[in-house]
Amino acid sequence: MTPAIDLLRALGIDHSITEYAHDPENVSYGDEAVLALGVDADAVFKTLLVSLDSASSNSDSLAVAVVPVGARLDLKAVAHAAGAKRATMADPTEAERRTGYVLGGISPFGQKRQFPTFVDEWALALDVVHCSGGRRGLEVSLAPEAFVDALDATFTAIAIW
Repeated sequence: MTPAIDLLRALGIDHSITEYAHDPENVSYGDEAVLALGVDADAVFKTLLVSLDSASSNSDSLAVAVVPVGARLDLKAVAHAAGAKRATMADPTEAERRTGYVLGGISPFGQKRQFPTFVDEWALALDVVHCSGGRRGLEVSLAPEAFVDALDATFTAIAIW
C-alpha cells in the first residue's frame, strides 16, 4: 500500500488501517482525519518535519515531530529534545522531497530516510494512537510503543495545548 504500511508489516507491528475519501478541497488534513475516524482529536497525531539549527555545526539537520491534531508543536521544546539551538518548520517542498510523502499524508513510518523522531508524551496515555499511513485519506492505528519499535522514537513534552 505505502512504505509506512510496508514497514509496519515487515516489523510485525500490530496495526489497523482506516481509509476514507479525502476531499481535495480540504487542507485541514488532521481535522478531516478526526471526523473520518470518529475519535477525539487528542488521539489523532500529525507528523511534522522540522529543521534543526545545531549549536555544534553550521549545517542544519531534520527531525520528525509527532503531536496531537488538537495541539501545536512547541519548537523550543523539540529543539531542546534534539539537542539543537533552535527548530523551525521545514519548508513544505523539502518536507515532501525528504520524506517521500505529500503534505497531509506524511507518515512518521517508512520515510525515505529515518530522521530522529520525537513524539509528544501524551501518546503514552493512550492505548491507541492514530496517524497518517502515508497518503491523504489513509490512517494507521497502533500502540504508542510502535514509535519506539519502528523508529527508536523519543517521547517528550513537545505539544502546546
